[in-house]
Parts: sequence; structure tokens; C-alpha cells
Amino acid sequence: MTIEERLDNLEKKLSRANRWNLCLLVGAALCLGIGLIAWAFGPAPAPAPPAKAALKEVRARKFALEDENGEVRAGLVVLKDRPALVMFDENGETRAALGVGKDGPRLELWDENGKRSINLSVDKEKSSLCLSDENGRRRVALSAVKDGPALELADESGKRRAAVGVGKDGPALWLYDENVKARACLGGNKDGSALWLYDENGKARAALLALKDGPSLSLSDENVKPRAILIESKDGPSLNLYDENGKVIWSAPR
Repeated sequence: MTIEERLDNLEKKLSRANRWNLCLLVGAALCLGIGLIAWAFGPAPAPAPPAKAALKEVRARKFALEDENGEVRAGLVVLKDRPALVMFDENGETRAALGVGKDGPRLELWDENGKRSINLSVDKEKSSLCLSDENGRRRVALSAVKDGPALELADESGKRRAAVGVGKDGPALWLYDENVKARACLGGNKDGSALWLYDENGKARAALLALKDGPSLSLSDENVKPRAILIESKDGPSLNLYDENGKVIWSAPR
């Protein structure tokens, strides 16, 4: 094909392209005009749908809260018989738990070694607070029951060694040996105060009383029979000694 023929074909292609572009422009203008007319004189657009109201209730069996590293640090779960809120430290150890069971609410706190340190609970009979040592053994127990409050102290083996309480008759302090046998009791009521001392078998062997009529000291044998009684009364002091049958064998004044 000569150069002239190529130029002629090129002119024809350009001419057809120009006509096609002109048609596109005219069509676009017509569409735009029709759209403007429809917008100006047509019906108003439908209003946007209203925003959905915020949820008032969320239901689930478990919620987990994570820190920035994706580690679970708190969880809210429902177990078989109680809901519970549990909190964990950065090592995944349980450090706190709050739950409500059939007996009542309970709060428990653990140390960094996973040993329970504090237990606070409320049930039908009492409310109580227990403190444990680094081995998880209970060392302090404070409770409030219908008859009154009580405080118990335990040794490193978890055995009760001292207790103080306030009942209907008055306050009392108890001391126990390593076998949890009562060895001393100090109490008081409306009639006066008293101190009792017990042997290893839990039998009262000595009693010191301060009553309205005056103080007295009583000493008993292993069968809890009085063997010596010292009394101070308005008539003066007196001392009586008894045999194993309870008979007076010596007294003063005579």
C-alpha cells in the first residue's frame, strides 16, 4: 500500500472516531440533562432508614477480656450452679474470683504462687473472713453467727490455738494446745468474771472466780473433784482442803 492510501485510510478512521466521540458526547449530555430534569421536577428521594437502636441486652455463657498481648486476664462465666468473675495475672495464675452459689456469695484471693490467701463468704448460718499463710493454711478466721461474732487463730499446721467470741452470756477467750485441747478460758458475764485452767485431757483443774460475793480460787484433781477452795467474802477469807471423797480434812479459820 502506498503512502497516499495509508493516509486516506487513516483520515477515514479519524473521521469515524470523531463522529463516534461526538455521539458519545451528545448522549452523555442528553443523559445528564434528563437526570437534572428528573432531579429538579421528579419526586423527592426516599428518606434514609433510621439508625438501629442500641442493644439493651446481651446474652452469652462466657466473656473473656484480653490484654494487649492477647492473654486472657479476666473472665465472666456461668458454671453449673453459680456465675463467677475470675481475674488472672500476667502469668495466667488465678488471683481473684467472685461467685454466687446456692449457699451464698464468695470472694477468694490467691497469691502469686497460686495459694489461696483470703476467703470472704456469706451463707445461711454465718458470714466469715478467712486469712491463709503462704502455704495456703488458714491462720485467721473471723465469723459472725446468730449467737455473736468469733475470731480464731491457728498455728503453722492450721490447728486452732486461740479463739475469742462474744455470746449471749458475754465474752470469752480460749487457748488451745497443739492437740487442739482447751487449756485456758477467760470469760465474763453479768455475775462476774472467771478464769479456768484445763489439763491435757480437757478437764478443768483450776478456777479463779470474781463474783459479786467475792473472789475465789478452786483446785481440782484429775477427776474434777475440788481438793482446795480459797474464798474471800464479806465475812473474811477462808480455806478448805478436801480428800478424794469430798470430805473436809482441813480448814481455816477453824
